[in-house]
Amino acid sequence: MLFRLRLRTTTFKLTALLTAVTLAIGPVVPAQAQQKGPPVLRDTESEQLLREYTRPILRAAGLEKQNIQIVIINDSSFNAFVADGRRIFVNYGALLQSETPNQIIGVLAHETGHLAGGHLAKMREQLAQAQTQMIIAMLLGVGAIAAGAGGRGGGNGLSSAGAAAISAPQTVIQRTLLSYQRQQEENADRAGVKFLNATGQSAKGMYETFRRFTDESLFASRGADPYLQSHPMPVDRVSALQEMARSSPYWDKKDDPALQLRHDMMRAKISGFMERQDTVYRRYPLTNTSMPARYARAITTYLHGDLRSAIAQIDSLIQAQPNNPYFYELRGQALLEGGRPAEAVAPLRRAVQMSGNSPLIEMLLGQALVASDNKALTDEAINMLRAAVGREPEAPLGYTQLAMAYGRKGDYAQADLASAQAAYLRGDTKTARDLASRAKTRFAIGTPGWVKADDIVSAKPMPGQKNN
Repeated sequence: MLFRLRLRTTTFKLTALLTAVTLAIGPVVPAQAQQKGPPVLRDTESEQLLREYTRPILRAAGLEKQNIQIVIINDSSFNAFVADGRRIFVNYGALLQSETPNQIIGVLAHETGHLAGGHLAKMREQLAQAQTQMIIAMLLGVGAIAAGAGGRGGGNGLSSAGAAAISAPQTVIQRTLLSYQRQQEENADRAGVKFLNATGQSAKGMYETFRRFTDESLFASRGADPYLQSHPMPVDRVSALQEMARSSPYWDKKDDPALQLRHDMMRAKISGFMERQDTVYRRYPLTNTSMPARYARAITTYLHGDLRSAIAQIDSLIQAQPNNPYFYELRGQALLEGGRPAEAVAPLRRAVQMSGNSPLIEMLLGQALVASDNKALTDEAINMLRAAVGREPEAPLGYTQLAMAYGRKGDYAQADLASAQAAYLRGDTKTARDLASRAKTRFAIGTPGWVKADDIVSAKPMPGQKNN
């Protein structure tokens, strides 16, 4: 399941520049892509594994009770970053390219170092100070230019001095901020290793990841000014990290085989859903009979229209691991998207039960119940979907299916309200307000439904939302 999340942007160009690069461990996302907003991938299996990866790290950092979330970004590059104090963003490319749990855990430990160090708040303070300094410098520069333009004789020289007064402080301020940011990156590296040691885990994966970045960026960084970089120079950074990591008594500790298998299954799932079918088969050829390979091939088979073969492959997976809820989820999803929603209900019920009532899987089951066109299942769908959106309030799919279920019952007030909520989460403010306005006319004034609809009508657009 997929929905879009837009990150907050800033007005000042300098702020936007530094916010775009700050705390990222890999290549910076192009500014144009950032303005469009990174789409977010939702998957219960992957999110659960990432929560298990981060839980001991957050505990060691003293952040266990902060409800830090891991958000998967729909981007194939290897990158991770923090953009606020409560979420770590990880590109699916980082998950796909991390060959071991330890490698991605090292990345998460580094990002946790940023959170534990309060780097975002401190950077905002630095940016505020920089903006004040820049404004003063610009005012002084503009004053000098104006004086030069109004004077005689030496006016050109005074105007040139004014231009220099504007540009020179900007360069100094930029270097100061970048220096501060490089220091934050070094601090996050040290904190990441500290957290790994505290949890009895190796920092080798973290070192391997940054070493790969170094190998890939050696040519690009040749001749670069080290004082104009947002991150420490690659060779120096890896050298320092290697010294810290190798001093750990856990340097040679290996990942648990069961955890490695779950990691490989996650990577296979991402490959099956996100990569081209020919790429999947190159990565997982038919000669590879492992569970991850079979998983990836089953997913890509159903996605490309061969439902009968896909179901046979999924059933083979279920036979091998009958207690795996995500195989039942996949079977139900394949049947649902293959136009057989009534048959999807049973495996999705099993998936919900075996996953401990995962709200994302509940939404998929609710969708199957609604699509089955069985009025006897409508009330069950409404109850399940209401519970699901209560625990996952930012997933528009749940509200969309809830609107359809209410429509089946003829409850058009609730249907309009749910549709408005779905539109608002998708970023379509105009449609959300139109639907909420209509919902208000169907509810009695002051009732809970009317109040929710009124909140949407009067809400200000979130960053990136359409308002026309």
